Parts: sequence; C-alpha cells; structure tokens
Amino acid sequence: MVNIFRIVAFLEGVSYILLLGIATPIKYFADDPQYVKMLGMPHGILFIVYIIFAIMLRPELKWNRSTFIKVLAASLIPFGTFYIDKMYLKPSKNG
Repeated sequence: MVNIFRIVAFLEGVSYILLLGIATPIKYFADDPQYVKMLGMPHGILFIVYIIFAIMLRPELKWNRSTFIKVLAASLIPFGTFYIDKMYLKPSKNG
C-alpha cells in the first residue's frame, strides 16, 4: 500500500504544480479558465486520496503526531509531497 501512496503523492504533487504554475497564471493573465477546470477536479481527487492514504498508513508506518502533521501539511505546499516521499516513504538503500 505504501507504493500506491507514493504514486498518489507524486501525482498529487505534479497536479498541484501544474495547477499553480501553469493553469492559474493562464486563467488570470490570458483570461482562459479551461486549464483550471481541466486540472482542478483531478487534483482535488488526488488530494483527497492522498489524505485518506496518509490516515490509513499512519499506524503501519508508525508516524508520530509531528510526522503525521508534516505528511498532511505537505499536500498544501508545492513540492511538499516530493519531500515526504524522499524523507518518509522511499525505501532506504541500506534496507
């Protein structure tokens, strides 16, 4: 289930960057909201799935309260889910 969460985290992060970095500027500077409409729903679904997976995986990964809050907060910060993947989800090279 961790591998699926890693995929969801990656997709959520990419969709957030595309939404904030491309779609929103096009909406406001080119007066063209179609990209926000196109990316908004998939990003919203990925966000919800990310949160659900984080809640489900907390006991398995033995995240304390502080780590769990970081994992949840990362979904609100651009590139945050990539940080979470590297720090808490990616298998160690030694193990």
